[in-house]
Amino acid sequence: MNRYITLVVSVLMFQAAFGQNGADVEVVTDSDRSIAPAKRIYVRPQLIDTSITSPVVDYPLLVLQKETSFEVEGIEPANIRHRPQLSQLYNGYARIGAGSRLMGLGEVYYNSLRSRKFNWGIHALHHSEWGQISDYAPSQYDKTRIKAFGKVEERRYSYGGGVHYKNQGLHYYGFQNPDADRDSIKQRYQSVGFNAFYDSHKKDSATLNYRIGLSYDNFLDRKPQEDSLKLWRARENYVGLRTTWQYNTSSNVLLSNLRADLDISYNDYRYGEKDTSIAVLDTAIISQNTIIQLRPMTSFYSMNGKLQFKVGGELAIDIHDKTSASLYPIAEARYSLFNDIFIPYAGIEGGLKQQRFAKLANRNEFIQSNQQLQNERRYEFYFGFKGTLSSRISFNASAAFSNLRNHALFINDTVYASGNEFRVIYDTVSMTTISASLSYQHNEKLKIDVIGKFNTYQANNNPYAWNLPQLELTTRGAYNIADKLIAKLDFNLETGRYAKMYDPTIEGVKMEDGILYKKLGVLADVNLGVEFRYTKRLSIFANFNNIGAQNYQRWYGYPVNAFQFMAGLTFRF
Repeated sequence: MNRYITLVVSVLMFQAAFGQNGADVEVVTDSDRSIAPAKRIYVRPQLIDTSITSPVVDYPLLVLQKETSFEVEGIEPANIRHRPQLSQLYNGYARIGAGSRLMGLGEVYYNSLRSRKFNWGIHALHHSEWGQISDYAPSQYDKTRIKAFGKVEERRYSYGGGVHYKNQGLHYYGFQNPDADRDSIKQRYQSVGFNAFYDSHKKDSATLNYRIGLSYDNFLDRKPQEDSLKLWRARENYVGLRTTWQYNTSSNVLLSNLRADLDISYNDYRYGEKDTSIAVLDTAIISQNTIIQLRPMTSFYSMNGKLQFKVGGELAIDIHDKTSASLYPIAEARYSLFNDIFIPYAGIEGGLKQQRFAKLANRNEFIQSNQQLQNERRYEFYFGFKGTLSSRISFNASAAFSNLRNHALFINDTVYASGNEFRVIYDTVSMTTISASLSYQHNEKLKIDVIGKFNTYQANNNPYAWNLPQLELTTRGAYNIADKLIAKLDFNLETGRYAKMYDPTIEGVKMEDGILYKKLGVLADVNLGVEFRYTKRLSIFANFNNIGAQNYQRWYGYPVNAFQFMAGLTFRF
């Protein structure tokens, strides 16, 4: 019913709205339109943060205990294959022997055992012969050497050093007179010195590593019997400082090595007193020489290891009577082919070598005491190839062309002596050397080395390079039978040596460019050594030297013993 009333009212109102035809309607009524007074709020608005805390629910832990049981299953022991044990080391080694021509031999070596940090030892050796070569002046000699060394190895560095003493006695027997006065032709060399070093070896590639070494050597020959002539002998003091600085870097293509060597050498050689003389031709010699050498070098290695080359040079400052500076090249390149089977190489190298009386006496012990010392300047170009033919055979063949300025040559001295002593002359020598070597090794059972050299010389002021060989051949072999019997065989051959002469009446003497000379015979020496190891600590040895009994002359006028035999014992302790 209500729905119909509402519908009728709506229709009537709709018609009334459209039925006024736009006329205004004014409605008058009574009402209350008063406005309440405004009130100001003096409280500043602020944020009210209401945090609603959640109730904490506490659940008690439920303790469940269940009985368990287990059984241990047995494991079969593993079979461990042990590596071979390291061989036992002994602190000491000694050798004693005796032989023909009243020869004696004694040697002792004592050192530390295996240690990661410490390494030290002492070595003493004595060898002498009191016999005499037939028809020649007394030729007895003795050699004694003692040295001690030590080293401490740390993780990032190491340091150490050593001391040495050498004593060598001999006679100038280079003339035929078995009844000659022994004391008048005797000579004795003594050397005492030390060396020390500090070496850093950090493992990082981009780190500077260095080595610093210091050495000293005092060398003397025989003191004259008269006290007034005590200074008229060779006296030499040498001090050397050796440093190496190395820095390694790497890239995606090459591994490089930057290295610089700085060496300082001082040598003081004296014979007699300054500005004095004891004879017309025998005046004092005072030689003080300092050499400073700087050798910067850079080495490059390809990532595959096939290509290697280095380039650098040497700046040498020679401070002697006057000061001079010189530059020398250093360069080398090599390339590996067929997995190191064939490696060609070539290079050029030069340098300055300080001359010392001790080095001259080591090369030729029959020299005079009054020697002029001149430093040698060397330039060399070389090329060759080396490699392996199998896992047991390796080879090397090369050719070298050298220019040696102030190269020392030995000639018989007829000025200060009667020809049985040698003096040194210096000349510029151009030398060509063609060499080849072949090595074979089958484990530790068999080792064979064959080395051959062919030399040609061209001296500026002499027709020949005196006493230098043209052909050199060396063969070495060792055979080990069940580590019980060891045999060693050495063969040395030298030909093409010439000696300067002064007497044209001597057989075989010839002349060229106004200089007398004589061709020395072939030097051929065969040595055989046999050792039988009775136990691991005791063995017996026998050496047979110069089996061919050749009386060759190593230096003109000085024949060697025709045949020598020595036998003895070696033992460890």
